[in-house]
Amino acid sequence: MSKTLKYKCLFLDHDDTSVNSTPIIHHRAHIEVMKIMRPQLPPLSLDEWFKKNFNPGIMEYMKEDLRMTDEEVEIEYGIWRKYAEEITSDFFPGIIETLIQYRNRGGKIVVVSHSDKDLIERDYKTNGFFGEESFLPDMIFGWTTDATKRKPNPWPVITSLELFGIAPKDSIIIDDLKPGVIMGKNAGVDIVAAGWSHNIPEIKQYMKENTIAYFNSVEEFRNFLLG
Repeated sequence: MSKTLKYKCLFLDHDDTSVNSTPIIHHRAHIEVMKIMRPQLPPLSLDEWFKKNFNPGIMEYMKEDLRMTDEEVEIEYGIWRKYAEEITSDFFPGIIETLIQYRNRGGKIVVVSHSDKDLIERDYKTNGFFGEESFLPDMIFGWTTDATKRKPNPWPVITSLELFGIAPKDSIIIDDLKPGVIMGKNAGVDIVAAGWSHNIPEIKQYMKENTIAYFNSVEEFRNFLLG
């Protein structure tokens, strides 16, 4: 191994941190949902959608703002899932190279996301990692209806670190939104912000104030992570 890594475990968000998915999948699905389920209301703009993801969260938005029933949430999920299955997002340029270099130097990679685990795996396999089709993160924690086992709950972080025998101080989280920040704080792990997918002032300000570093580009993050 070359130069020792400062952080032995990377907790990595997926949507809008690793893959550029919201404009082509999640927001399009939202427009379709509103057309079918709430035709009397205008859909959110792309920036408004990012803001709802940031605060209070999409589930809270559906339950509180749109007053969806549990049955309607299931229908919404079906519409979103259809879009997510039919469209594969591209990784942001440089992410794949960064992860390969990080793993080659001994780092563990754990994805913690609100997307479905099988779709996250598909994104990695489809993008191919330069032909290394077997390359997958060491662990993937996707969406679950059990709120105690998805971010912002620290359970995915605690579970991974116990398995790997790595201390929180030797780990780092990168995310573009508040849930990852809260998860990191609850787990005692350093947090950095991915600022390359959107440029919304209130989100940017929060992420800068609540993380140890804010990166405007993948290159900035790679230089930080690999030293």
